[in-house]
Amino acid sequence: MFQKYGYTHLSAGDLLRDERKRPGSQYGELIENYIKEGEIVPVEITISLLKRAMDQTMAANSQKNKFLIDGFPRNEDNLQGWNKTMDGKADVSFVLFFDCDNEICIGRCLERGKSSGRSDDNRESLEKRINTYLQSTKPIIDLYERMGKVRKVDASKSVDEVFEKVVQIFDKEG
Repeated sequence: MFQKYGYTHLSAGDLLRDERKRPGSQYGELIENYIKEGEIVPVEITISLLKRAMDQTMAANSQKNKFLIDGFPRNEDNLQGWNKTMDGKADVSFVLFFDCDNEICIGRCLERGKSSGRSDDNRESLEKRINTYLQSTKPIIDLYERMGKVRKVDASKSVDEVFEKVVQIFDKEG
């Protein structure tokens, strides 16, 4: 869907999970421990993986210079690291914020956990992730909101309703 608008989707979480599984990765065990504890992986690791993916995408096709970065920044450290590393190289057009009740999120992730194989799809890790979100991520969303860059989607709705709202946002933002 995002390709229609010229975006390449990069998931910070997927990049971290892939790096964790990559044979010989110097960060694999460290990433696993952070994910299992529902904590945020150190910014240097996440940014290096994002930047590598962005550079590889643009090296393969210089026209592919718009990215939808999923799950980042997650805290003040992430934001500062991004600003320091990407200043003058990338601009944040807007933040797509999927707003959803905690219990709905937990239920969906527990359902996903039945087949995902993810070590963090259990109630204990999910509750830790929610606490981390409230303490660390919500203030970043609030900051972008004050800058007028947040596009909010009520993610408690059906998949079709959420998708339609996202399409409307991308139609408007390009």
